[in-house]
Amino acid sequence: MSLSITSTIRLSSGHHIPLLGFGVYQNYDSKTSVLEAFKVGYRHVDSAQAYRNEAHVGAAVHESGLKRSDVFITTKIISKYHGYESTLKGVDESLERFGFDYIDMFLIHDPYSGTERRLDTYRALLDTKSTGKIRSVGVSNYGVKHLEEIRRAGLEMPAINQIELHPLCQQKPIVQYCRDNSIVIQAYSPILRGQMDHEVFKSVATKYKRDPAQILLRWSLQKGFVPLPKSATAARIYSNAQLYDFELEEEDMTRLDALDRGKDGAITWNPVDAD
Repeated sequence: MSLSITSTIRLSSGHHIPLLGFGVYQNYDSKTSVLEAFKVGYRHVDSAQAYRNEAHVGAAVHESGLKRSDVFITTKIISKYHGYESTLKGVDESLERFGFDYIDMFLIHDPYSGTERRLDTYRALLDTKSTGKIRSVGVSNYGVKHLEEIRRAGLEMPAINQIELHPLCQQKPIVQYCRDNSIVIQAYSPILRGQMDHEVFKSVATKYKRDPAQILLRWSLQKGFVPLPKSATAARIYSNAQLYDFELEEEDMTRLDALDRGKDGAITWNPVDAD
């Protein structure tokens, strides 16, 4: 599997997303962190309205010297603000905070608002895409039933579903549904928020002379996911991107695959079963 930090995958929208993303959840110095990530080679940043750092991410893009077209920026709208008109308003507010003419990917952050408001929000994002304010539409924390309601409504399927994914929480039914429907799978909390003391993680890391985070991120890439590691530490931002001069052997992928605990393995809110 030949991969590099510049590797991308084509979305159903026709746009390409870098396979390695940089998350900024709970990062309160995100401009500095994003600038550091750009120096390392990241070109994909995952933000959200609820993170309250869109302006900082936008400032980093503007100060980086990179072309806007060279970076892929994601944001999200949380259920508190779901609804057709509120979503249209929210997109404009995000654009203003970022200082952008367009946003690459806009996700529904969670499914907690119920079927009607979820679909109204999704329709608003699709309509906004048609005007060019956003390039691609996706969802986050969506289970199969939430994805199915989009299909049953006769709407185009999301380009992305961003869910918690790591060896302890593999969400296999959702992953299979996404693969069957050409939905790219993003993995948040791919390094378990630093909870990487499992003996298998340490054993595989020792074998490859790597740290556990690099093993988990490489596993995610080899599974075909788009992992979103986050850090505010320059050394960790760098090391989390050093994933391309080794490949996990099949036996080690199998060892990591065998750790799946289903929902019990989740370490975050993971609202994929919300009504």
